[in-house]
Amino acid sequence: MTYKAGIIGTGGIAGMGILGMHDEESIGKEKIRASHAGGYDATPDIELVAVADVDEEKLAQFSNAWDISADHRYIGHEAMLSAENLDVVSVCTPSYLHHTHVIDTARASTSPSVIWCEKPIDSRVTNAHEMIKACEETSTELVVNHSFRFTNKLQQLRRLIHKENLLGQVHSVSAQFRMELLRNSTHLLDTLIYLLDTRAERIGGYINGQNEAVESLGADQTVDDAGGGGFVVMEDGTFVTLDCTIPREDSSMTFQFIGSEGKLYLNNDDGEWRYWRLEDGNHIEEPIPGIDEPWTWENDYKGSFANAANHISDLLDRTAVNHSKGIEATRSLEIIVGLYLSHYTNGQVEIPLKRPLQDVCITSW
Repeated sequence: MTYKAGIIGTGGIAGMGILGMHDEESIGKEKIRASHAGGYDATPDIELVAVADVDEEKLAQFSNAWDISADHRYIGHEAMLSAENLDVVSVCTPSYLHHTHVIDTARASTSPSVIWCEKPIDSRVTNAHEMIKACEETSTELVVNHSFRFTNKLQQLRRLIHKENLLGQVHSVSAQFRMELLRNSTHLLDTLIYLLDTRAERIGGYINGQNEAVESLGADQTVDDAGGGGFVVMEDGTFVTLDCTIPREDSSMTFQFIGSEGKLYLNNDDGEWRYWRLEDGNHIEEPIPGIDEPWTWENDYKGSFANAANHISDLLDRTAVNHSKGIEATRSLEIIVGLYLSHYTNGQVEIPLKRPLQDVCITSW
């Protein structure tokens, strides 16, 4: 069976490329495989048949690149949702629009079975909860595109930590990545939550107010999204230190886990993953079981979109369980909002956020 897909938003992650990740001369001109459209294109059982955007020029550019016929190009998502009978819809718009686009899609008369929403889930925790509720009420699977969850190496590492007790009780994690928190470091935070399988309980944060995307995107407006960091105490007692203030050109995505049975060092930019087993007070370096080489952006990130689309195909076949749910994506958003609240109130923040604090909006693109 072939499933039909549509995309709302024709920006970089939809299929046209992102500055800093793809060659500048290719952006907006070529098919970019590390994208939602690229994921569908790599999946035999899903066909991208329709696309919507409010910008006619971008809509035409995207549609020409990805061979979307003129009668399946729509100005605005409402037109596409009312005209097309779609099985899955990608939401690839800026984060502050996710709420509207996900809820409208879930409640559309044609009722797609799956929504593949770009990360972060939204810019406001209240919105995330409403999106999840709308999808639950309409029996729609909400899949959030935190790409690392769709790579084989991270899935194997999660199994090792939780099923085979690779690290024992994790005491401490130190993590670093580039600014900005919503635009970039949501990946770092979701990977942390995915591997630890827990959520934040208490947060102390710092926001540096710097945003490199202003220049790289040619933005004409100021947003809240910025670099930041601090500490997070997880529900299971793990103490986490975060530094997401680093400029893109200088950054590496790194994690160091210290546990009662061993320690783990992951550097996803330099391609270095190392593991030490703890025995009689000594750390003994060993290969990571079942993982032959480190995670890399080239081999793993780019393939994650095809993996995600294949997972969506399995969800449509009802042969899989969603492993990137909205409720889990909300946990990384809670941390980001908590870092802001802590910085601007000069105090620590408890998670889950109380109802008024869930309405705090961190504007981004």
